[in-house]
Amino acid sequence: MTEQSARPTSRDVARAAGVSQATVSLVLGGKSPGRVSERTAALVREAARALGYRPNIAARNLRLGTTRTALLVVPALTNEFFARVYTGAAEVAAEHDFGVVLYPSPAGVGPARDPFASARAALDGVIASSMATGALDAIRGTDGADLPLVMLDSDPAAPGAAARVNLDIADGIRQVTEHLLGLGHRRLLHLASAVDSWTFDVRSDALARAVRGVPGTVVRSARAPLEVDAARAAVESTLGAPGPRPTAVVCDGDILAAGACKALRRLGLRVPEDVSVTGFDDLALATAVEPELTTVRLPSEQVGRRGMAALLRVLDGQRPETGDLPVSLVVRGSTAPPPAEADQRR
Repeated sequence: MTEQSARPTSRDVARAAGVSQATVSLVLGGKSPGRVSERTAALVREAARALGYRPNIAARNLRLGTTRTALLVVPALTNEFFARVYTGAAEVAAEHDFGVVLYPSPAGVGPARDPFASARAALDGVIASSMATGALDAIRGTDGADLPLVMLDSDPAAPGAAARVNLDIADGIRQVTEHLLGLGHRRLLHLASAVDSWTFDVRSDALARAVRGVPGTVVRSARAPLEVDAARAAVESTLGAPGPRPTAVVCDGDILAAGACKALRRLGLRVPEDVSVTGFDDLALATAVEPELTTVRLPSEQVGRRGMAALLRVLDGQRPETGDLPVSLVVRGSTAPPPAEADQRR
């Protein structure tokens, strides 16, 4: 007997579990909930494990007319946030015998090139994180009818998505701003991302709303690419301009915050004694800098998990889960009350 013919089949699994081949297909194909009892499903999975059974994916996909593959499009492969999103999506995909292909589209605005000869023939759906919907036309087709699209961290008013998974970004900025106002800060510098994206527009709008009506509060703005050196240069230039010095820098991301801290040190200013700094994302970088960053923690892996779950539900003709994912403020050493007025004179 050859090695290939010795491989266990679904018939062998069915015989070992005492069920039909149809039941085995339902359980191992992720279609058993509501159709097969959990006890029977457990018996099938245990029999498959004991026999070392592996389904013939190619044959099944050809039979079902599906690839069980999703494309996750992100603006950058080097950003820790997107790596965590992928981890979450891949975990859920693996539970349902799906694969996830990770694909970058610089800056998130595209257009993203088709990564295959024809993505519409090689994929079952697309998940896009922090991308513009129109950037995906080359992958999905200009009419968007061929592949279901799940958008993560994107404009809820933009058309074209079968489902959306968003973080409560505005609430994150509100928490940051209320923290700084509570410490006594009234002169803020908003170090904004230069990326033209919905998620960064939300940050700017939320900051403006949070300070509205607070007497004596002034917000200046500077923009920089999501790079440490670019952020450093932007802060140095802004603080070199005439006028009272900001007592706190509100950054659109931890990378920008690291650049802000670097700029303040070069200017002979201390964090947080002279100027407080806040970040956003809670990347590993947030605890690598000194002092550690006060920042907003994003449940990035949960974003990926819910995004993949939403795509699976869309493919199954069901309604995806709705509602923004909550975020939380993490207070660390980079924020403190502002210095006395006498200490701020240059």
